[in-house]
Amino acid sequence: MAGLTIKHLYKRYEDDGKKRKNANPNDFAVKDLNLLCKPGEFIALLGPSGCGKTTTLRMTAGLETITQGEIYIGDTLVNDLPPKDRHIGLAFEDYAMYPPLTVYENIAFNLKAKGVDKAEIDRRVREIAPLMQCDDLLDKMPVKLSGGQKQRVNIARAIIRRPELLLMDEPLSHLDGKARQAMRTEIKRLINDIKCTTVYVTHDQLEAMSLAEKIAIINFGVLQQFGTPAEVYDDPVNEFVASFIGEPPMNILETKIIGGDGKFFFTFENSNLKIAVPKRYNSVVKDGFVCKVGVRPMDVLIGDSESDGSPEHIATFENLGDERRIGIHVGNTLLMLITEDEKRYHSGDIVKLEVRGEKTHLFDKDTGDRIREK
Repeated sequence: MAGLTIKHLYKRYEDDGKKRKNANPNDFAVKDLNLLCKPGEFIALLGPSGCGKTTTLRMTAGLETITQGEIYIGDTLVNDLPPKDRHIGLAFEDYAMYPPLTVYENIAFNLKAKGVDKAEIDRRVREIAPLMQCDDLLDKMPVKLSGGQKQRVNIARAIIRRPELLLMDEPLSHLDGKARQAMRTEIKRLINDIKCTTVYVTHDQLEAMSLAEKIAIINFGVLQQFGTPAEVYDDPVNEFVASFIGEPPMNILETKIIGGDGKFFFTFENSNLKIAVPKRYNSVVKDGFVCKVGVRPMDVLIGDSESDGSPEHIATFENLGDERRIGIHVGNTLLMLITEDEKRYHSGDIVKLEVRGEKTHLFDKDTGDRIREK
């Protein structure tokens, strides 16, 4: 296996003559991306559609030209190497199976094209097929397979080459919810078994959080944060990361801080809600300071009858079985909270709202960057 190193990577499609709908010639699909994936590591490229994650993967695979920058697989600079010489395996978003060929023949196709001995091909197909739980499908034609089965074959075809680097481009996007969950488990087990360096592209933060050792969060072609799932969840560097990671997403509200003498409160326009500002922020706030405050739904609580919390009206209530989601209007923003309380609430009910102040995050109102205590 080999690591992956990306240095100052840029991609602008106009530079290679390709036109993209609504593209600005001054915009980069990928802009100054730097990334290090250690040998054997599983990283996810995560971001919204059009953020540049698939473009990055395709440049790594050699399917897109590089405007500027360097890509190394192991110690080898691969900028000008054709895909076949990069020692990679690639599992596409689309299954791209050969309809006239059986599952066995689809998995074996790359080895056969390289002139590998038939006995060795057979040995490797029958070694890989059980790993992907498709050993009972080898004689079937693609038309007879479900979406999940096709994706298993797709991944088996990628790893049978024994790649130094496995690239996966949204492999679960065409599957339904239950099949996605099952395939996530299969992919996690597979990567643990084959111990292959893996780069996984997805727009689904649940996939990234559950599968990857590290997550690279990208927006508008720019790397926002690179860290472990715990790091990007608990310590987001900006408002975008904070709101993109987590389900439901973090509540982010514009606030004006009032107070003095070391005692401050978050206040909100058109709302009576007041939240005590944690003392750790005393060095960066002052009376009249305007910023944004973020708090995750599980850190917003409903107090009991003796609570000093702020009385608020419930706007929405969702019972999801294992949890309940409550929405409360704070000015023009709907503040979401999660509770395990089995009580059934209704729109208009009054509850006392409490917030775990120590779990709040501050963001610059204009730039969205995290404001950290000094």
